[in-house]
Amino acid sequence: MDIISFRVRKYRNIQDSGEVELLDRLTCIVGKNQSGKTALLRALHKFNPRDADPYVLSREWPRGHRLERDLNEIVCEVKFKLAVDEQRALAELTSKEMKAGEVLITKDYDGKFEIHFPEDPDLFPNALHPNSIDEICREFPRWLEPVGPEFGNVAAGCINETTRFAKEGRFGELKNLASAQIQGLQSNRSEQYPERQNEDAFVQAYGKKLEQVRTQLEQASTMQQRAHDYLVKRIPTFIYMEEYRAFRGSAGLEELKQQRDNPRYRLTQEEETILMILKLSGLDLDKLIEQGASGDQNIIHERQLDLQDAARTLTRQVAGRWGQNNYRIEFRADGQTFFTEIEETDKDVGMIPLEEQSKGFQWFFSFDLHFMHDSEGTFEGFVLLLDEPGLHLHPGGQDDLLARLDAYAEKNTLIYTTHLPFMVDLREPQRVKVIGQTKNGAVVSDDLGASQPEEKLTLQAALGMKARQSNLVCERNLVVEGPEDYWIITALSNVFERSGKPGLPEDVMVTACGGASEVVHEATFMVGQGLQVVALFDSDGEGKAQRARLRDKWLTRYKGARSESLLIGEILSGDHALTIEDLFPEDYYLEKLLASHEQKLKAKGIDKGQMKLEGEGPIVPRVGRACDALDVQFSKGSVGKLIKRDLVLWNSPIALPRGTQEKAEKLLSAIRAAFER
Repeated sequence: MDIISFRVRKYRNIQDSGEVELLDRLTCIVGKNQSGKTALLRALHKFNPRDADPYVLSREWPRGHRLERDLNEIVCEVKFKLAVDEQRALAELTSKEMKAGEVLITKDYDGKFEIHFPEDPDLFPNALHPNSIDEICREFPRWLEPVGPEFGNVAAGCINETTRFAKEGRFGELKNLASAQIQGLQSNRSEQYPERQNEDAFVQAYGKKLEQVRTQLEQASTMQQRAHDYLVKRIPTFIYMEEYRAFRGSAGLEELKQQRDNPRYRLTQEEETILMILKLSGLDLDKLIEQGASGDQNIIHERQLDLQDAARTLTRQVAGRWGQNNYRIEFRADGQTFFTEIEETDKDVGMIPLEEQSKGFQWFFSFDLHFMHDSEGTFEGFVLLLDEPGLHLHPGGQDDLLARLDAYAEKNTLIYTTHLPFMVDLREPQRVKVIGQTKNGAVVSDDLGASQPEEKLTLQAALGMKARQSNLVCERNLVVEGPEDYWIITALSNVFERSGKPGLPEDVMVTACGGASEVVHEATFMVGQGLQVVALFDSDGEGKAQRARLRDKWLTRYKGARSESLLIGEILSGDHALTIEDLFPEDYYLEKLLASHEQKLKAKGIDKGQMKLEGEGPIVPRVGRACDALDVQFSKGSVGKLIKRDLVLWNSPIALPRGTQEKAEKLLSAIRAAFER
């Protein structure tokens, strides 16, 4: 079963989190400190933890609601998607056609699980399966002939009546029914021999069978119970991790054995992890100690060979699993002290004790080992809950951790909380949720725009917006890919306005970004602030991809977003790959190119006539290829400045280069229309 959503109620500062849909195997929940992130994960963890960790009504019920305490209150409900084999197994447990693909399982403060099928609430009734009843009622005793005709009719009626009561689920009535049937059989016995003898034998056998049927029917599991038992066993284990301590690679073996064997001593997580590592590596703690104490050099040498083989075994299991930080593990023992050493295979530094590795490497290595410990070495099929991972890593390390989390989520469902900007993966907005405090407690939302100021600051930093806060003062905003787009569009608008024709709306602010991907971030954040945004993209491959990313991934996260996205090519020609520079004819752009790059051409002894544009399509990539052919560095910004200088001088669209007026009118009209929609 794969988890597809969950909901938490009446737990600490959470009255009702709302249904949290998991649209991906990896989910990030953003929230400030004390927003309820930890409470949310702890409540979810206790749904089905690896080790017993029950809900505690006295400590975990929301404060200020003491009179409402109820052990039957549902704390957590989780919706799962059923695998094909699970659907097939459940189909055998119900008397109806099995069409349900999802199951909702709840758990209350008393620890009771309940199962529900939202698509078909009556799929598993609290009744026995007809097949179970048939099996229990099979082979009622038959009477030997001869028997009296009245007795035979009564006996056949008793068998039919018992079977009917069983199929109707009237198990509690079977005891009284049995007494009445036995009395009826006895009162219809014959006086003649051997009929009386055969009838007495049947009454005795039938009475025993009735008791057997009644007992078996009362003890048999209903369809609901059997489905419940099957599904509860299929719930994945939830692993919660909040302390990301560095793993210490050395240990005293004899001390570790004493602590393990002491029933009154509770092993630390680190000690349990070392024991798990030994187990998963195929090492036996008692044997290692015995070998080390032998004094026989051959045996001690054999122990070292065992350690080497075990290290290779663990390396194969762990080091190459994630494709990050390729390393080789080595174990060695000096007397009764155990050491873990690491060699990073892409660095020529040799074996280094784990404690001397970089803090970042120690963190990653320890993180892997702790998960290996908690998952008992399987790494698969768990719901992994991480509370503020990467808190002490630098931004580069946090970026590496995001890649590591992606790898964990390939075979597990992973949910993590954060308030760190670098722990928000902007590539996958469908993964991002926001938790914040309302008057009714902590609530999780998909609507990033409805988040509180503190959560918005995290998203703002993640979107790279700190340097642009001054831009967020205008209600209506046009976001473009670069400074050239900004210069050309604003200057063209002014040309039209100077002649009395409409340009850009007066209340629209134009913001230049550093490329198509940054348009996505800028526009998203502005929309999140409730501003109206039109995003303008080049219609090359990158522009189309980023426009789709903005529309299909980010803007869908904001309910009621006031936004539009435009492609220059769609506006000017239908669907050609065009950029802002394609507003101008080729000969005009080439003229400005040669003027702006005159000194570069002279320095290389290149005549202007050698600059030839090949092929068709957008002007900028063709110019770039021509410059590359002459080994001249192309500066699009230098050309744009000269175009802007011309536009500032022209007072009428009639003065624009050939074809530019018509294209500019289309572009400005499309932008105005987008703001009006």
